[in-house]
Amino acid sequence: MVELWRFIFDGVLDLIPWLRENVKVESDKDELRENLRGLFLEKARELIEGGAVKKCERKLGNLVDEIKGVSRMLAKGLQIGVANAVWGRKEGLLREKEVVVKRLAEFRKGMRCVIEHLEGKDEEGFEEGVRVIRFEREFNWSRLWRIMKRECARLDDGLPIYAYRSEILNDIHRQQIMVLIGETGSGKSTQLVQFLADSGVATSESVICTQPRKLAAMSLTQRVEEESHGCYQDSSVTCSLSYSSARRLSSKIIFMTDHCLLQQYLNDKKLSGISCIIVDEAHERSLNTDILLAVLKNLLRQRTDLRLVIMSATADAQQLADYFYGCRTFHVSGRTFPVDIKYVSREHGDVSNSGVIASYVYDVMSVVTEIHKTEEEGAILAFLTSQTEVEWVCDRFTASSAICLPLHGKLSHEDQRRVFQDYPGKRKVIFATNVAETSLTIPGVKYVVDSGMVKESRFEPSSGMNLLRVCRVSQSSANQRAGRAGRTEPGNCYRIYSEMDYQSMEIHHEPEICRVHLGVAVLRILALGVKNVKDFDFVDAPHTEAIEMAIKNLIQLGAVTMKNDAYELTREGRDLVKLGIEPRLGKMVLQSFGHRLGREGLILAAVMANSSSIFCRIGSEQEKQKSDRLKVQFCHPNGDLFTLLAVYKAWEDVPKEQKNSWCWSNSINAKSMRRCSEMVHDLESCLQNDLNIIIPSYWRWNPQMLSENDGILKRVILSALAENVAVYSGYDQLGYEVVLSGKHVQLHPSCTLLSFGQRPEWVVFGDILSVPTEYMVCVTAVDSKHFPSLCPPLLFDFSKKDQEKLQKIPLTGFGTMLLKRFCGKSNSYLHNLVSYVRAECMDKRIGIEVNVDDNMVVLYASSQHVDKVFRIVKESLDFEHKLLNQECIDKYLFNAAGSAAAPPVALFGPGAQIKHLELHKRCLSVDIFHPSLSSIDDKKLLMFLEQYSKGIICGVHKLSGQDNEENDKWGRVTFLSPDAAQKVADLSVVDYNGAPLKVLASRIALGSDHKLFSVPPLKAKVSWPRMPSKGVAIVKCDPNDVPFMLDDFSNLVIGGRSVRCEASLNYDDSIRVAGLDKELTEADIFDVLSISTNRKILDAFIIRGHTTIEQHPSHPSHIICEEALLRELFSIMPKRNHQANCVRVQVFSPQPKDATMRAVITFDGNLHLEAAKALELIEGKVLPCCLPWQKMKCHQLFHSSVSCPAPAYYAIKDQLNSLLASAKRRRGVECSLEKNENGSYRVKISANATKTVAEVRMPFERLMRGKLISQTSISASVLQNLFSWDGTMLIKSIQRETGAYILFDRHNLVVRIFGPSDRIDMAEQKFVRCITDLHERKQLKIYLRGGSCPSDLMKRVVQKFGPDLHGLKKLIPVADFSLNTKHHFISIDGARDVKQQVEEIIFEIAETSGHPSERIDDDNSCPICLCEVEDPYMLEGCTHKFCRSCLLEQCDSAIRTREGFPMVCTHQGCGVPFLLADLKSLLTAEKLEDLFRASLGAFVAGSGGTYRFCPSPDCPSVYCVTDLGDIGDQFICGACYTETCTRCHLEYHPYLSCERYKEFKDEDPEYHSLHKWSLGKDNVKKCPGCKFTIEKIEGCNHMECKCGRHVCWVCLEIFDNSSDCYQHLRSVHQDDI
Repeated sequence: MVELWRFIFDGVLDLIPWLRENVKVESDKDELRENLRGLFLEKARELIEGGAVKKCERKLGNLVDEIKGVSRMLAKGLQIGVANAVWGRKEGLLREKEVVVKRLAEFRKGMRCVIEHLEGKDEEGFEEGVRVIRFEREFNWSRLWRIMKRECARLDDGLPIYAYRSEILNDIHRQQIMVLIGETGSGKSTQLVQFLADSGVATSESVICTQPRKLAAMSLTQRVEEESHGCYQDSSVTCSLSYSSARRLSSKIIFMTDHCLLQQYLNDKKLSGISCIIVDEAHERSLNTDILLAVLKNLLRQRTDLRLVIMSATADAQQLADYFYGCRTFHVSGRTFPVDIKYVSREHGDVSNSGVIASYVYDVMSVVTEIHKTEEEGAILAFLTSQTEVEWVCDRFTASSAICLPLHGKLSHEDQRRVFQDYPGKRKVIFATNVAETSLTIPGVKYVVDSGMVKESRFEPSSGMNLLRVCRVSQSSANQRAGRAGRTEPGNCYRIYSEMDYQSMEIHHEPEICRVHLGVAVLRILALGVKNVKDFDFVDAPHTEAIEMAIKNLIQLGAVTMKNDAYELTREGRDLVKLGIEPRLGKMVLQSFGHRLGREGLILAAVMANSSSIFCRIGSEQEKQKSDRLKVQFCHPNGDLFTLLAVYKAWEDVPKEQKNSWCWSNSINAKSMRRCSEMVHDLESCLQNDLNIIIPSYWRWNPQMLSENDGILKRVILSALAENVAVYSGYDQLGYEVVLSGKHVQLHPSCTLLSFGQRPEWVVFGDILSVPTEYMVCVTAVDSKHFPSLCPPLLFDFSKKDQEKLQKIPLTGFGTMLLKRFCGKSNSYLHNLVSYVRAECMDKRIGIEVNVDDNMVVLYASSQHVDKVFRIVKESLDFEHKLLNQECIDKYLFNAAGSAAAPPVALFGPGAQIKHLELHKRCLSVDIFHPSLSSIDDKKLLMFLEQYSKGIICGVHKLSGQDNEENDKWGRVTFLSPDAAQKVADLSVVDYNGAPLKVLASRIALGSDHKLFSVPPLKAKVSWPRMPSKGVAIVKCDPNDVPFMLDDFSNLVIGGRSVRCEASLNYDDSIRVAGLDKELTEADIFDVLSISTNRKILDAFIIRGHTTIEQHPSHPSHIICEEALLRELFSIMPKRNHQANCVRVQVFSPQPKDATMRAVITFDGNLHLEAAKALELIEGKVLPCCLPWQKMKCHQLFHSSVSCPAPAYYAIKDQLNSLLASAKRRRGVECSLEKNENGSYRVKISANATKTVAEVRMPFERLMRGKLISQTSISASVLQNLFSWDGTMLIKSIQRETGAYILFDRHNLVVRIFGPSDRIDMAEQKFVRCITDLHERKQLKIYLRGGSCPSDLMKRVVQKFGPDLHGLKKLIPVADFSLNTKHHFISIDGARDVKQQVEEIIFEIAETSGHPSERIDDDNSCPICLCEVEDPYMLEGCTHKFCRSCLLEQCDSAIRTREGFPMVCTHQGCGVPFLLADLKSLLTAEKLEDLFRASLGAFVAGSGGTYRFCPSPDCPSVYCVTDLGDIGDQFICGACYTETCTRCHLEYHPYLSCERYKEFKDEDPEYHSLHKWSLGKDNVKKCPGCKFTIEKIEGCNHMECKCGRHVCWVCLEIFDNSSDCYQHLRSVHQDDI
């Protein structure tokens, strides 16, 4: 035997020998004991100086050497920053040295205890206090050896708490209570229980260690059992996870939950058999922990022999020490390394978190990316707040040398284990929720990124809601997160907030008792015999309102009653206490046994307690959708609890070895199902042992069949959740009204009831979750017939709620545009109408929904208000319908070249007809102004204007905020007749809504195309004198130059006159020049002055008198000046198209004191050379309407600009900066980038030459305008898909993949792509392919709800074909199918004829359900082509559908033939005119212009000679013909400026009658012919193209004909543009231009 032990000591054997005595001989036994005692003494003494000790001493020596080295560094004198770091290192080394010394001392103490036991000195006093190890009298060689091995292992492991063992034990021995603070990794949870069991401080009774969670208790039990194996008797370390009164405390060390110890206390108020209680993880301050601490505080006064140790992982335990009479607090440092804290400024600002992804998530991802790129090896752990954020970041973080891992509570155990694995050659990047804060320690983490945010659930007693919100962490949590980086080596923590933010955080985490519903807590406190819960000695007292609400809930459950002004438990309440679960769950269990559904009740309680985690919906969007499809097979029409019950029943039927794989294949959380099963077993044990209830082993409820058991379970659930009753409001947008609070909440998107498209009238719910939208979760439908039989009765009158329910009134038959206008921009009109109706009816629940896709308006109102709401809405719809039917667009016959001189206007309206032609420049529109725009009801204002004018409103343009440059301008209203407009304009100012309403006539047509130019225009400024000269000028110069310049200007002659020059009496830097000719200009004076002196002239200007040109008898107004300037420019600029002038002029109305007239000329950007020539020719000219001294001056600086939206700017930022840098290097060019108020960006270009501006602008324009997608396959109907959620996601996806920006113009249905050319091409290809596929998929959808479909049709389809519809694929292999569970439809990827086959199959399934189903046989043929409608378009006026191509062909035909007006619906018996809204939707701007021209031609042709076009070829101007008996009037065409007689239609002939003029022309046609006139004139030639006679008066040999062609005057060769003509003149004729 001795030799065997010697072999064991030498490591030869790994067995424990056991001696079996056949014959007992005392002498042999004594001899063996002595021999073994000697051997063990020898081994113990050897271990005291053994390898483990020597290893530790070597480490101590190394530390001493390192400390000396650091001290020498400090002695040399270092910089402050370096010295601080070195000093910190020295302090750390000194602390580590101290711990090593203490560990050695503890090891020797332990071994001394062994030696003294072997030497028989157990009974002698231990000189250093409590013996760290106590032994029984007899030698237990096996235990001795295990203890010796464990001591060696403890020394080798070096857990920090081992160094403080004796101090801790002595403190516990001397005092009853201790608060022990030990950082994570210090070993407190596994070692302290063993220290107490070894030392005998705990006597012979049990040591209890409580944990907040079962999992922690189980894992600690396993760990301690492994470490102490053989050190105690068998079963000396156990785990107790559920309480039973039949169980006795027999183990030395017992790990249990706080809840379990509380249940033990309720049965045994003395906690007999327990000598020491360790409350671990007290820093978490769970609800059970707080109640347990209060209970133990009271018990310690009764049991002085009981010891209590409260353990916390954070240094915030002083409050607990104060609570326990200021007891001792003992600190144990953790095994950690220094962590460098770095505060990182947020890149994305303090943005609201109401969006999908909060700004701090972007910041975390940015910092993690930077760490990975720049820092050395080491895992990165980043803290976020939710599963959604973690998955979002994991989807987007990409790095070839890193592996991205998610970590959150809903991951499977296998997925969670991945973070603990090593990945050679790759850095681990872990994005985690706060599950990684204290629960797990991940090896290798060197970098921590802390968002500083956490998602916290909080119960609000005032509303009865659980609010799930994102908020700041506490300082202690922030420190815990930082500590994760220093577990294995020094690390870094990057905090995405400032140090000031950290200082402003709460120091400690708020305890759970202040954040949750107190039902369980109050029930247990009452069970303790406390009559007034508010008097209970809480560590942190919860709010009084929370206690009162909990008592109220317990009374409703029948668990508490009031007796003698005190609350007492009922019999059912005492049973609930024994069950130890949430009271409402306990009620559910007890009630179900009363209805012979005990097994179902147990499982209901278990699945409800774990309801949030049973369905596993994680991963990518596709994986989440797959999970949703898998869930459908379990969905039950009675709601969430029935669905969870069905899941458990299916899981229970699966063999044990297959349960995990079954869970995986059905997206069920296997861990949650095991928790449910464990809870069921615990409840069964409690019911059997404590309540003597027999547990049935069979199910009576069948999820596949509706029976009376469904009704019974509904009643059971109702009795347990009686305070959580909600009634359907009748309006989906409002959702359900929580009866007791009156709040309106929605069903959670995951609610099973939505899978059936149902909204049951009455439901009960588990909780209300606010995230921030308020949702009911764990919802179950209930029957109101059970309400009267409830005991205690409900706290509300349910019969009244039925009367208050909103009724649903659908209104149909409206066009899309009508509904959009009814809603207004951003639904503003609809919101105002809803507010008005609610105020009128004094009911905030009233709702109005507009479904544009179904052309429907739905009203929601109670029975007493439904008629009133219907009337108000109908009136509003009728008014909009009237405006839409009357709507016209005011079109200029030719584009206005001047702002003041407006051309004739035509009202183009329904039927594509001209409704009015205004040739006399009378106004048709009025501008409306009001100081309080928000107080105006638009509809009432328009009705007021229409009634007052007794006319018809045919156009309304209300200004939006961004368009309204004048803050008080409401907008513009157009009337069908000028008389009505004038009558309203005569109002001038009238009181309206308590403020003046101003009405002004307007002559600018809104409907005309103001975008005259195909490229950004060029602008030039022109001015001329307005006041006459006084003959005096002022010359500005340097004051020192004045005497020298006076000498230079002596005997000066300007304009043929001698002038007098003298120094100014008022200014020392000025010279006064008098005696000037009054017709001279500043330019004339400056030229002479600059020649006469070498000094620098700063400025020269003429002093003008107060008599203005307006005082002249024939003074021209700014309008006349504008027309005159236009005439001058018109004679110079090309005249290719009268409908699109290449130049515009605006002359500004002068103020009384203005000395000059100012004008802006805007040229077509394409004609930069012609613009330069025109400005050169008008320089110094006098307008015909002005006096000779009013010479024009052109300011030779031209401007242009290009803009783009902000997102487009970020896509082209690099290319734009490169272009800007290149442009700035050009001489004479100024370029700048600026951000506009609306967030867009604009490049402003200025240069002194028009050609330069055009050249510089061109590349900017190509880049900033983006590429227009104009492929024929992308029709308007295809682009309509971009309005949907799928379309929005498609654009975002392409933008993410390509880096380009896609702009969708919703109004004009145009798509542009911005970015570098390669990215644009890639994005365009993807966009065209994806949008086409999306459009085709949209056409191939089969909906499984609505109409006559049974509510469970989707579930039946899943049951028949599987969640992925593989069964349907087998039936129809030529197509692929996918199920959308959210919107209840099947998408088909295949040919169109497949859809009909699938519809037949679905129809058969619907028929087998017993639900009547009808086939819808719509007549979808187009009235024009009589074929099935393709690419449908619905006319606004009648809602008939046509093929879009057929309607376009009808419009093209009208344009070609100028017939077919009015254009009307060709549906049989209809004849409703096309509305202007239809024409705008169908036609491009160019086509609409062509249709207007065709309609105008038809109007003139059908006028019976009343109107005629201008006789100039292709001129669009129209005039009114004079009657035959009247004298012809002069018609001056505003487009081509020809003068025509309105009676004979020849050239205007003043002083001659039309008949005489014709005779005169007919007398000698040869004489009067143009041909004869041009004979012998070298300066008169004919255009080679159109034969038009051209007279050349002056200028170069480039001429432009009226037909728009450019002619070489030398050889009469023609060109398309001026540049080619000039090039020809230079190269062929060597003409010096």
